Amino acid sequence: MNPLPFTDPKLLDEIKRFTRTKTIKAGETLISPGDKVVFVPIVLKGVLRIIRQGGGDKEIFLYHLYPGQTCAMAINCCQADKISAVKAIAEDDTEVLQVPVNLIDDWFKYPEWKMFVNSTYGQRFTELIEVVDLIAFSNMDKQVLHYLQQRGRAAGTKKISITHQQIADELHTHREAISRLLRTMEEKNLVRLGRNTIELL
Repeated sequence: MNPLPFTDPKLLDEIKRFTRTKTIKAGETLISPGDKVVFVPIVLKGVLRIIRQGGGDKEIFLYHLYPGQTCAMAINCCQADKISAVKAIAEDDTEVLQVPVNLIDDWFKYPEWKMFVNSTYGQRFTELIEVVDLIAFSNMDKQVLHYLQQRGRAAGTKKISITHQQIADELHTHREAISRLLRTMEEKNLVRLGRNTIELL
Protein backbone atom coordinates (compact mmCIF):
# COMPACT_ATOMS: atom_id res chain seq x y z
CA MET A 1 0.00 0.00 0.00
CA ASN A 2 1.38 3.39 -1.05
CA PRO A 3 1.36 5.77 1.96
CA LEU A 4 1.79 8.90 -0.19
CA PRO A 5 -1.40 11.00 -0.18
CA PHE A 6 -1.08 12.02 -3.84
CA THR A 7 -3.05 11.06 -6.95
CA ASP A 8 -1.96 13.71 -9.47
CA PRO A 9 -0.06 11.74 -12.17
CA LYS A 10 2.22 14.69 -12.98
CA LEU A 11 3.23 15.13 -9.33
CA LEU A 12 3.72 11.37 -8.92
CA ASP A 13 5.91 11.35 -12.04
CA GLU A 14 8.12 14.11 -10.62
CA ILE A 15 8.32 12.28 -7.31
CA LYS A 16 9.45 9.15 -9.15
CA ARG A 17 12.05 11.04 -11.20
CA PHE A 18 13.54 13.46 -8.68
CA THR A 19 13.35 11.85 -5.25
CA ARG A 20 15.17 8.89 -3.73
CA THR A 21 14.46 6.59 -0.83
CA LYS A 22 16.65 6.00 2.21
CA THR A 23 16.43 3.29 4.84
CA ILE A 24 17.44 4.04 8.44
CA LYS A 25 17.86 1.28 10.98
CA ALA A 26 16.14 1.46 14.37
CA GLY A 27 17.92 3.93 16.65
CA GLU A 28 19.84 5.65 13.84
CA THR A 29 19.66 9.40 13.29
CA LEU A 30 18.42 10.81 9.97
CA ILE A 31 18.86 14.51 10.75
CA SER A 32 20.81 16.16 13.57
CA PRO A 33 20.76 19.72 14.96
CA GLY A 34 23.15 21.89 12.97
CA ASP A 35 22.79 19.86 9.76
CA LYS A 36 22.09 21.77 6.58
CA VAL A 37 18.71 20.54 5.47
CA VAL A 38 18.97 19.54 1.81
CA PHE A 39 15.86 17.36 1.63
CA VAL A 40 12.46 16.95 3.26
CA PRO A 41 11.75 13.41 4.47
CA ILE A 42 8.36 11.80 3.91
CA VAL A 43 7.98 8.59 5.88
CA LEU A 44 7.12 5.59 3.69
CA LYS A 45 7.26 2.96 6.42
CA GLY A 46 8.35 2.90 10.04
CA VAL A 47 8.31 5.84 12.46
CA LEU A 48 10.57 8.84 13.07
CA ARG A 49 10.84 10.50 16.49
CA ILE A 50 11.43 14.25 16.35
CA ILE A 51 13.38 15.79 19.22
CA ARG A 52 14.38 19.39 19.95
CA GLN A 53 17.94 19.49 21.25
CA GLY A 54 19.26 22.45 23.20
CA GLY A 55 22.53 23.34 24.87
CA GLY A 56 24.30 20.82 27.03
CA ASP A 57 22.66 17.86 25.22
CA LYS A 58 19.25 18.73 26.71
CA GLU A 59 16.42 17.24 24.68
CA ILE A 60 12.64 17.57 24.49
CA PHE A 61 10.43 15.10 22.61
CA LEU A 62 8.17 16.90 20.12
CA TYR A 63 6.23 14.39 18.00
CA HIS A 64 6.36 11.26 15.85
CA LEU A 65 6.12 11.01 12.07
CA TYR A 66 4.18 8.06 10.65
CA PRO A 67 3.88 6.76 7.04
CA GLY A 68 2.61 9.49 4.74
CA GLN A 69 3.76 12.27 7.08
CA THR A 70 6.61 14.77 6.92
CA CYS A 71 8.36 17.23 9.23
CA ALA A 72 7.14 20.82 9.23
CA MET A 73 10.45 21.99 10.68
CA ALA A 74 12.38 20.39 7.82
CA ILE A 75 10.11 22.15 5.32
CA ASN A 76 10.61 25.45 7.11
CA CYS A 77 14.39 25.00 7.17
CA CYS A 78 14.42 24.27 3.44
CA GLN A 79 12.28 27.28 2.60
CA ALA A 80 14.24 29.63 4.87
CA ASP A 81 17.67 28.11 4.09
CA LYS A 82 18.27 27.39 7.78
CA ILE A 83 20.14 24.60 9.52
CA SER A 84 18.18 21.95 11.39
CA ALA A 85 17.12 22.67 14.96
CA VAL A 86 15.78 19.15 15.57
CA LYS A 87 16.92 15.56 15.60
CA ALA A 88 15.04 12.84 13.69
CA ILE A 89 15.58 9.30 15.02
CA ALA A 90 14.17 6.06 13.60
CA GLU A 91 11.99 4.26 16.17
CA ASP A 92 12.30 1.07 14.12
CA ASP A 93 13.66 0.23 10.66
CA THR A 94 12.29 3.18 8.70
CA GLU A 95 12.16 4.13 5.03
CA VAL A 96 11.81 7.74 3.93
CA LEU A 97 11.35 9.51 0.64
CA GLN A 98 13.85 12.36 0.31
CA VAL A 99 12.43 15.39 -1.52
CA PRO A 100 15.21 17.78 -2.69
CA VAL A 101 15.05 21.26 -1.22
CA ASN A 102 14.73 22.97 -4.63
CA LEU A 103 11.43 21.19 -5.32
CA ILE A 104 9.61 22.18 -2.11
CA ASP A 105 8.36 25.53 -3.43
CA ASP A 106 8.27 24.46 -7.09
CA TRP A 107 5.71 21.75 -6.33
CA PHE A 108 3.29 24.31 -4.93
CA LYS A 109 1.97 24.40 -8.51
CA TYR A 110 0.31 21.11 -7.62
CA PRO A 111 -2.77 21.63 -5.37
CA GLU A 112 -2.23 18.26 -3.67
CA TRP A 113 1.31 19.19 -2.63
CA LYS A 114 0.21 22.62 -1.41
CA MET A 115 -2.56 21.00 0.66
CA PHE A 116 -0.09 18.40 1.99
CA VAL A 117 2.36 21.06 3.18
CA ASN A 118 -0.34 23.26 4.69
CA SER A 119 -1.96 20.33 6.54
CA THR A 120 1.49 19.30 7.79
CA TYR A 121 2.04 22.74 9.32
CA GLY A 122 -1.42 22.61 10.91
CA GLN A 123 -0.99 19.13 12.38
CA ARG A 124 2.52 19.71 13.70
CA PHE A 125 1.47 23.07 15.20
CA THR A 126 -1.34 21.35 17.08
CA GLU A 127 1.08 18.72 18.39
CA LEU A 128 3.56 21.38 19.49
CA ILE A 129 0.81 23.24 21.35
CA GLU A 130 0.03 19.99 23.18
CA VAL A 131 3.70 19.67 24.17
CA VAL A 132 3.79 23.29 25.38
CA ASP A 133 0.57 22.78 27.36
CA LEU A 134 1.98 19.64 28.98
CA ILE A 135 5.17 21.42 29.96
CA ALA A 136 3.52 24.62 31.13
CA PHE A 137 0.27 23.45 32.70
CA SER A 138 0.47 19.74 33.55
CA ASN A 139 2.04 17.84 36.38
CA MET A 140 5.13 15.87 35.46
CA ASP A 141 3.28 12.55 35.81
CA LYS A 142 0.93 13.60 32.99
CA GLN A 143 3.92 14.53 30.85
CA VAL A 144 5.55 11.17 31.48
CA LEU A 145 2.34 9.26 30.76
CA HIS A 146 1.76 11.23 27.53
CA TYR A 147 5.35 10.58 26.48
CA LEU A 148 5.08 6.84 27.15
CA GLN A 149 1.76 6.61 25.32
CA GLN A 150 3.31 8.29 22.26
CA ARG A 151 6.35 6.00 22.37
CA GLY A 152 4.10 2.97 22.76
CA ARG A 153 1.92 4.03 19.85
CA ALA A 154 4.99 4.52 17.68
CA ALA A 155 6.37 1.10 18.60
CA GLY A 156 2.99 -0.60 18.25
CA THR A 157 3.21 -2.10 21.73
CA LYS A 158 2.34 -1.30 25.32
CA LYS A 159 5.65 -2.75 26.54
CA ILE A 160 8.33 -0.15 25.81
CA SER A 161 12.06 -0.85 25.96
CA ILE A 162 13.45 2.31 27.54
CA THR A 163 15.51 3.40 30.54
CA HIS A 164 14.57 5.98 33.14
CA GLN A 165 17.59 8.01 32.01
CA GLN A 166 16.35 8.12 28.41
CA ILE A 167 12.98 9.43 29.57
CA ALA A 168 14.68 12.03 31.77
CA ASP A 169 16.88 13.19 28.89
CA GLU A 170 13.98 13.67 26.49
CA LEU A 171 11.72 15.32 29.07
CA HIS A 172 14.54 17.57 30.29
CA THR A 173 14.51 16.49 33.91
CA HIS A 174 16.43 14.34 36.40
CA ARG A 175 16.50 10.55 36.32
CA GLU A 176 15.76 10.36 40.03
CA ALA A 177 12.57 12.38 39.56
CA ILE A 178 11.46 10.11 36.70
CA SER A 179 12.15 6.99 38.76
CA ARG A 180 10.08 8.32 41.66
CA LEU A 181 7.23 9.26 39.33
CA LEU A 182 7.27 5.85 37.63
CA ARG A 183 7.14 4.05 40.96
CA THR A 184 4.14 6.21 41.95
CA MET A 185 2.50 5.50 38.58
CA GLU A 186 3.09 1.78 39.15
CA GLU A 187 1.36 2.00 42.53
CA LYS A 188 -1.61 3.62 40.74
CA ASN A 189 -1.65 0.70 38.25
CA LEU A 190 -0.86 2.99 35.33
CA VAL A 191 2.36 1.18 34.37
CA ARG A 192 4.31 -1.97 35.20
CA LEU A 193 8.07 -1.51 35.59
CA GLY A 194 10.60 -4.08 34.42
CA ARG A 195 14.32 -4.15 33.70
CA ASN A 196 14.73 -1.36 31.13
CA THR A 197 11.07 -1.84 30.17
CA ILE A 198 7.84 -0.03 31.01
CA GLU A 199 4.45 -1.57 30.27
CA LEU A 200 1.39 0.64 29.94
CA LEU A 201 -1.63 -0.81 31.75
